[in-house]
Parts: sequence; C-alpha cells; structure tokens
Amino acid sequence: MTLRILVAAILLSGCATRAPEPGTSVAESRFDQLVVPGSTTRAELLAAFGPTKTVVFDSGMEAWLYTAPAASGHTELVLLVGRDGIVKKMRKRSP
Repeated sequence: MTLRILVAAILLSGCATRAPEPGTSVAESRFDQLVVPGSTTRAELLAAFGPTKTVVFDSGMEAWLYTAPAASGHTELVLLVGRDGIVKKMRKRSP
C-alpha cells in the first residue's frame, strides 16, 4: 500500500512541475555551431531552437533572446534579425 502511494506521488509530482518556456534554453555549443550572422535565417532558428522571447522594432528588426545553462547561472544569447529574416548580429553575455 505504501509503495503504491509513493509511486502515485512521484508520478503526480512530475505532472505538477512546470516545463521551461519553449525555445528559451539552448546548449551554447549547439548555438555556436548553428548560428552564423549573415547566413542563418529566422526559419532555421525556429527549426533548431523553437520560439523564444522576441522584441520587434518599428524598423522591422527583431531581437531574439535565448539562454544557455552555465556553471554560474545562464549565458544570454541575443540575436538581431533583419527585416529580411537573416541574423545580422549575435552577442553573448556571460552570467
């Protein structure tokens, strides 16, 4: 009886945990391999990492924010995507 309750509690606790937002956390090494300013497209970003936090400017440019787990927190990976859908700049900010 106690074993059944323990198993049920473990299964229910898995349901209660909240999954991270889609696309916001990526492996930095994979990010470095796949993102090339001047070449990588919006569609490639979405296919590789999924949607993330995005700011769209009046000019049509977009800033995309991903994070990568690091030993002392999270590294911010910020991309500037042009109106043409191509990554223009990439910047990393360590924790």
